[in-house]
Amino acid sequence: MADARPPARGNRIGAEPGGKPCPSLPRGKDREGVPRRALAAGVAALAVAPRTAAGTDFARIDAALDEAVAAGTVPGLVALVARGETVHVHTAGVRSLETGAPMRRDTIFAVASIAKPLTAAAALLLVEDGVLGLDEPVDRFLPELANRRVIRSLTGPLDDTVPATRPLTLRDLLTMRMGLGAVFADPATSPLLRRMAELGVAPGPRLFQDGPDAFLRRLGSLPLVHQPGERWLYHTGLDVAGVLVARAAGMSLGAFQRRRLFEPLGMTDTGFFAPTGKAGRLATVYWRDRESGRLAVWNPASGAGFADPPAFEAGGGGHVSTVDDMLAFGRMLLDGGTYRGRRILSEASVAAMLTDAITPAQKAASPFFPGFWDTHGWGLGIGLVTAPDAISPTPGRFGWWGGFGTTFWCDPATDTVALLFTQRMMGGPDDAALGNDFLRLAFAA
Repeated sequence: MADARPPARGNRIGAEPGGKPCPSLPRGKDREGVPRRALAAGVAALAVAPRTAAGTDFARIDAALDEAVAAGTVPGLVALVARGETVHVHTAGVRSLETGAPMRRDTIFAVASIAKPLTAAAALLLVEDGVLGLDEPVDRFLPELANRRVIRSLTGPLDDTVPATRPLTLRDLLTMRMGLGAVFADPATSPLLRRMAELGVAPGPRLFQDGPDAFLRRLGSLPLVHQPGERWLYHTGLDVAGVLVARAAGMSLGAFQRRRLFEPLGMTDTGFFAPTGKAGRLATVYWRDRESGRLAVWNPASGAGFADPPAFEAGGGGHVSTVDDMLAFGRMLLDGGTYRGRRILSEASVAAMLTDAITPAQKAASPFFPGFWDTHGWGLGIGLVTAPDAISPTPGRFGWWGGFGTTFWCDPATDTVALLFTQRMMGGPDDAALGNDFLRLAFAA
């Protein structure tokens, strides 16, 4: 199955009918031959003047971040703002409260959902290769998800279903409209949600603990919540897309991403775990205890979660990375698929990623955080800003947040990549406040 290579097909990349591009998309700007400046790993901050890039006040950014660490909002952080050829990095606090090890520029973080576009990019590389099609059924590589059925009611019995109107496609997975994902309802009221939790496949901070085949078997035992392509449900589609990439490529997701994305982009610290020799650079993940208000260890830096190869390479949220690695990926997207003169993704693939795929009707029927859809959309594996918001009056940004406390957004209007990596788990919308304050300063024109 993994070795199958179908003949190439035409018209494989592009927006589905009616898809509208996100405003201010990159227009394939060619910066070939222009080097990106970066200092050696471990340097705390670049020596730059407080204001050096179109009004960006780096001193104000640093002061605000230092204040957050001093107040105990987060144990530590690494921030990077790259505007044009100016790159500014700031570190503060510690990567481990237990050891007091200081944050460094090369600290490796569990980045959670900001790695969703990494999996989408890997899938689009296989589309460009002619191995996958965006709108073809995934059944050939994922037979566990063939002949789907859809539950009649979220509160009804698991066997009260109707047939799916069509097979699942790669586009369904990348746009998170596969019919399964995060449902904002009380699991006690739903046999389906309870069963998802029992099987370990409900979206959440705990990654799936078994292998990819077991993951697909368990998903395949469940009915869908909605018909394929009908509504947006967060997360699960990108985990499934990761399994699809691995099977279609004939190698693990991590191996394929390393060969086709990470090595060409120089993302030497990105993967699904920090191997021997790098585990000491991992930041410990914390969560805030609701009763005491104190930070408690969620996953120690030396624990099994990110220092050892996982059984399941979760394409939707299982990666580790650094700010410099994600800067390279963001620069590639801003440059229309090229990086340092090398073509990584086609311009058409990048444009497809950055096209809002969720219709107004689907947004209205797809609950997420209050007001989210007023200013946001979702492309192929990545979030889009579609209207002026509290961060900037200029739409067109793309990126996402990670549940372990990471922020990754790119702004074509100011040619800026902004990254804020912390290691405090998000527990609700308010936990994005620090990241959003950082973005307001980073994208100031």
